[in-house]
Amino acid sequence: MLRNIPKTLSPDLVKVLMQMGHGDEIVLGDANFPAHTYSDRVVRADGLGIPDILRDILTLMPLDRYSDYQVGLMATVGSDPRPDIWNVYEKIWNEAETAAGPVHVKMFERTEFYRHTREVYAVLVTGETALYGNVILRKGVI
Repeated sequence: MLRNIPKTLSPDLVKVLMQMGHGDEIVLGDANFPAHTYSDRVVRADGLGIPDILRDILTLMPLDRYSDYQVGLMATVGSDPRPDIWNVYEKIWNEAETAAGPVHVKMFERTEFYRHTREVYAVLVTGETALYGNVILRKGVI
C-alpha cells in the first residue's frame, strides 16, 4: 500500500497515468463505451462512477495548459438536452484547477469523439450510466 493514492485508482490506472506524457489524453468512458473497439490500451473500473474517478485523477494529474482545450466531451445529438452530469464534471475540474484558471472544453461530435479515441493514450471503462458521460482529459505538466 502507498499513502495518498485515492482508493478508486487501481494500480493499473495509476501506472497508465504515470506513463502518460504532456499532451497525452485518456478517455474516461461510461459503461456503454466501446473501448476495446477503439483502443488497445484499456483499463477497467467497473462499478465506479466517473465523478469520483475524475476527482481522484485530478488530485494526481494536472490538465494541459499549453493546449486550446484541457477536457473533451461528446456533444449531444439532435434535441437531446444538456446532460446534468456535465455540471458535476465542471464543478470537479474547476475546483481541481482553480489555481491554473478556467478549464476549456472541446465539444466533439459523436463520431468525431470515437475517431479521436483511436489517438488517445488509453481508455478507462467505468460503471458510469449517465448519458453523454464520456470525458477526455489532456495531461499537463507539473
